[in-house]
This record gives sequence, structure tokens and C-alpha cells, in this order.
Amino acid sequence: MLTTRQDCQRLDDEDPLAALRELFAMPAGVLYFDGNSLGAQPAATSARVQQVVASEWGQELVRGWNTADWIDLPQRVGDKIARLVGAGAGELVAVDSTSVNLFKVLSVALNFARTDAPGRNVILSERHNFPTDLYIAESLARERGLVLQLVDSGEIRAHLTDRVAVLMLTHVNYRDGRMHAMAEINRVAHAAGALVVWDLAHSAGALPVDLKAGGLSDEAADFAVGCGYKYLNGGPGAPAFVWAHPEHTARMDAQQLGQPLSGWLGHAAPFEFAPAYRPGVGIARFICGTPPIISLAALECGVDTVLAAEPLGGLPALRRKSLALSELFILLADARCHGRGLVLRTPRDPRLRGSQVSFAHEDGAGAIMQALVARNVIGDFRAPDVLRFGITPPYMRYTDVWDAVEHLRQVLDSGEWRADRFSRLKAVT
Repeated sequence: MLTTRQDCQRLDDEDPLAALRELFAMPAGVLYFDGNSLGAQPAATSARVQQVVASEWGQELVRGWNTADWIDLPQRVGDKIARLVGAGAGELVAVDSTSVNLFKVLSVALNFARTDAPGRNVILSERHNFPTDLYIAESLARERGLVLQLVDSGEIRAHLTDRVAVLMLTHVNYRDGRMHAMAEINRVAHAAGALVVWDLAHSAGALPVDLKAGGLSDEAADFAVGCGYKYLNGGPGAPAFVWAHPEHTARMDAQQLGQPLSGWLGHAAPFEFAPAYRPGVGIARFICGTPPIISLAALECGVDTVLAAEPLGGLPALRRKSLALSELFILLADARCHGRGLVLRTPRDPRLRGSQVSFAHEDGAGAIMQALVARNVIGDFRAPDVLRFGITPPYMRYTDVWDAVEHLRQVLDSGEWRADRFSRLKAVT
């Protein structure tokens, strides 16, 4: 157990990943624990966006699609993200939002599953999955006359029956940070005849992900989507990404199948301007409309900050530091905030933990978080009672954890969170 702040400072001094912090424009005096909601700004982003605006767009105008290679940005950035999630080059594209991409892949997965086994009419998911995922699934179930079945995390395997067409899960739960065993769940689902769609919003860039399971087909995922503005540091509203297993895109190629949002840039030859749709090859068919070039340029800067860890041990090294930081947070909170109403929601078992620490506080989690934010300790609140602290190893220090827990102790001990100004939640919590 680390007993002093000096112990934490020693760990910072010895941290082999410490240099990565210099890649970010971190504001002075802020302890940032919300990278699982919005990643910090990379130091390179401002100049890169200015280059796109002033030079590529400002001087090249429409020629930028060719001279600055804008048209290939979704694939170029996608190939970089692919390196972080166990996918191959040409298998993943950075496009649209997580919700839109989920609609695409869930639609295709349902088409495949029900074509192969028409009697399957259930989309199975976790009761506490991220709401947008459930809303998209709910709309598709309603439109197609299917059943959306929601169960608790521990009940998933028991409900994988021959009625399930698609299992849809988020790899790391947004509320409590619990991580699913992806390969194991894929194997069980496939044995039951279901396809699996994964949301990687809270894992891509934070921990090792292997969508293709090292080539073991029964343990590989079928489809995946993910977010660009959390651990990938792409900026607010950054484009998301979408991946489909090459076996599925090959089947789509062979049968000339598109996806439901068949926009012009997903066409096999968009600048032929043909009146009838002909899907592009492979993952390219999942592109829909014109890509947001400025946002994609910012996202590429963010992805590069994660890839910068490769010479230092890559995602395994980031994962080791993440677990060390989250373990420190839990141990310090246990020791210094005991008896003050906090209940740990994040698994103590590191094998089940993503890259965040969550506590429940039944009396005033939202007010407590607002009191912390007023002290420049920035985490977030998730209704009805969860305080979330994201763990982002590229720019987080051990001393940050020590200081954050000390602020948390002071807020709880002083009761300052009970002040009226903290009782009124802001529009974004």
C-alpha cells in the first residue's frame, strides 16, 4: 500500500510511459478523470486543424479532395484504429457516429442471422448497456417485428438459446466499468448459432482488444463499432468507426449486399454518379455520406497519441499502468473515504475491470461530482447515483490519483457538496 504522496511521485518518476503526457495540451491545475467521456486534446491537434482549414481548404479549395487526399481519410484513420483493436488493414473505417454505425451493422447481422435461421427473432443485450445501443436495437426490433430481450450481465450465457439472432454488447460497461470476456462470449454465442456485435466505445485505445481472436474463428467477433472521442482523443463529436469480420464482408461482396444506409460514398464508384446503388467492396460499403474532413484530421491526431505508446510497450503497457492507477484509486478511497457513503461499483478483480473507477453514493452523487469539478477534479456523474473516474494512462499520473482522492475525502468530510449551488445539475453531467 502506498502511504504517502512521495510514494506516488516516485512511481511517476519511474513511469516508462511518462513522456506520453507531453503529447497532450493539459490545462494547468486540472486533475482530469473524464477521458472515458471526452479525451484530452492532443498537443498536435490545434496546428493540424489549422493546417486543414487555412492551407488545405483555404488554398486548395475543392482540389483538397485529391491534393490533400481527403477522400481516403476514413480508410487511413481506420487502418490506424485497426491496429488498436486487432483488425487488419482495409477492414475498418472511421465514419459517422457510433449510433449510426450500430444501426448499419446490427441491420446486416440480423439479415445474416435470420436468413440462415428464419426462426431466430431475438436481439439479446445487457439491461445496463449504453442507452443509445438499446434505443437503436429497440427501433430495429420494432420495425422488423423482433424481440429485444434485456438481461443482467451474469445471465447472458443462460439466455443464448436457439431464438437469439444477435447478441449485442458493450465490451466495457459505461456505468460500472465491468469488462466482458470477449473471446469467451463470442465462442458461447457462436455455439448457440448467434452473431455478436460489440461496442468498443469504452475499450478502444484504453486496453488490448483482439476482434479476430488471433485467427480463431469461433472466438472472433462478427461486427464492431466504437467511439472516436473517448480514449482515442479525437475531440468532441469525433467520427466513430465500424468493423466487420472479413468473412462477412466477403459474403456481402459475393452476394452484392449493401447496408441499409446506402449513401453515395459507399457506392463502388461514387463519381460515376449512377442512378442505381452498387455497394463498394469490403468495409468501404459501410461508408455513407461525405466524411467530415476537419474532424477526421483531429481524430487522426488523437489516434496517433495512442499509437505513440507502441515503442514503449503499446496497449499492454498502457493496460498495466491503467490497472495500477485504478487499483491505487480503489485502495486510497478504501482507506481515506471509508464510512462516507461511497460504494465501489467497479469490479475489484482486475481481470473484470476496464479503465475507470465508479462509486455509488445514494445521497448525492451528482452534487459530490459538481463539488469536485469546482475544485478542478473533473470526473462525471451518471444517473441515478454513480460517480465515474476515467483512467487514461497516456496522460494520467499516480500523483493525480493521490490528489483526486484527497479532494474527494475533503468534499465528503466537509459536506460542501450539500451547498445549494451543487444541487442543481447542469445540462451535461
